[in-house]
Amino acid sequence: MAGEEQFCSGPGGMHGTYGSERPEALHPGGVTQGGYSSDIVVDENYVIKVPRKMHVAAAAPLLCAGITCYSPFLKYGVKAGTNLGVVGLGGLGHMAVKIGAAMGANVTVLTRSPAKRELALAMGASKVIISTSADEMASAAKSLHVIYNSIAFPHDIHPYLNLLKSQGTIVMIGGVPEGAMPKGSFALIGRGLRVAGSLIGGIRDTQAMIDFCAEHDILCEIELVPATPDAVDVAWERAIAADVKFRFVIDTAATLE
Repeated sequence: MAGEEQFCSGPGGMHGTYGSERPEALHPGGVTQGGYSSDIVVDENYVIKVPRKMHVAAAAPLLCAGITCYSPFLKYGVKAGTNLGVVGLGGLGHMAVKIGAAMGANVTVLTRSPAKRELALAMGASKVIISTSADEMASAAKSLHVIYNSIAFPHDIHPYLNLLKSQGTIVMIGGVPEGAMPKGSFALIGRGLRVAGSLIGGIRDTQAMIDFCAEHDILCEIELVPATPDAVDVAWERAIAADVKFRFVIDTAATLE
C-alpha cells in the first residue's frame, strides 16, 4: 500500500517473478518462472511499460540493476551537486555511475582495477580512485555525501566510511560488513554516519526509473547470449568467473531445447 512492494511481509511476503513459491490458487504450478516462462499472467498493477525507443535487451537488466541504484538514490537525496561514491564497477556499479551522473551528481568510482579508470570516466564518472592505493584513498577523505557500495561479498567498510562527509550515508546492496561493526560503532557515532540497506524498488519507482533512463538514453552494457544450452552454459561459467561486461541477456527468440 505504501508503494514499496519489495518490503512486503506477513503471511504472503514478497513474491519475485522467478523462484518464488506461492499457493497453487495464486500461481498455477506453485513456483514463479519469470522470464523463462513461455507465458505469464500478471496483475496490471505490476506491469512496467518500456518506451519503444529503448533497446529491449539492453533495457531488461534495468528492471533489476537499474532500480537497485535509482531507488536508494531517491531515498538518500542524490541530486545535482551531490558527491556520490560508487564502490565497484560491475553490473550494479556501472549503472550507478550512469544514473548518478544523469542526476547531476559528481560521481567518484572506487575500484581495485586501474584498467577500469578510462571506462568509468567514459560512463560519466568525474573521478576514479584505486581503492588499494592508500594515497588515493587519503586524498578523498571526508569528501562524499553518499556511497553506493556494490561489493557482493563480506568486506571491511571502514576505509569507505573514512571517505564520507559528516552525516553521510553508505548504502549496502550486496555484501555485508565483516564483524558486527569494523573498528567499533564509534566509526559511525563520531561523525553521525549511516549504514543503510536497500532492496530493488517498488513498482512506481521502477516505472519512474525506466522513464528516467529513456529520457537520458541510459541502457545497461550487455552481452546478448543465444538461447542454446552450450551458449548459456558458457555464459554461466563466465558469470561465475566475473568475466562479463556487464550483464548477460538471454535471447529467448530461440527456444531452449
